[in-house]
Amino acid sequence: MLDSIEVRDFMSKDPLKFTTETSIMDALHQILVRKVSGATVVDDDDRVVGVISEIDLLNSLEQISYYQQGDAKIGDLMSTSVDVMQLDTNIFQAAQTLCELKRRRMPVVHEGRFVGQISCRSVLHAFKDSMLAHDKSED
Repeated sequence: MLDSIEVRDFMSKDPLKFTTETSIMDALHQILVRKVSGATVVDDDDRVVGVISEIDLLNSLEQISYYQQGDAKIGDLMSTSVDVMQLDTNIFQAAQTLCELKRRRMPVVHEGRFVGQISCRSVLHAFKDSMLAHDKSED
């Protein structure tokens, strides 16, 4: 049954995303307001070029403090080594990939373009919903 559930069925379809030109302080604000631990960085064609996480920001507090006086961009701090997941990946394979790569979330792409994000929580929802009725209080 889980082999028939795809990432597209449980991914976040409107996750936070930035461009390399997004200011560090704007990105930090959005991460805090949206209460997320990171975001995908895309180019003008919505192709994934990096990710930025709370850890990236924590590791760069001194730089952020310095750059606050200037106009530093996300492109200065983002991680450019990015693993992505395909839209039609089955949820079981998604779980294995997240575990093997030790990722909490991954950008989802279709035909090379960013279309969403799959997270550990999304995969857990898929597993639970495949065995029990969906509980809206979990959303």
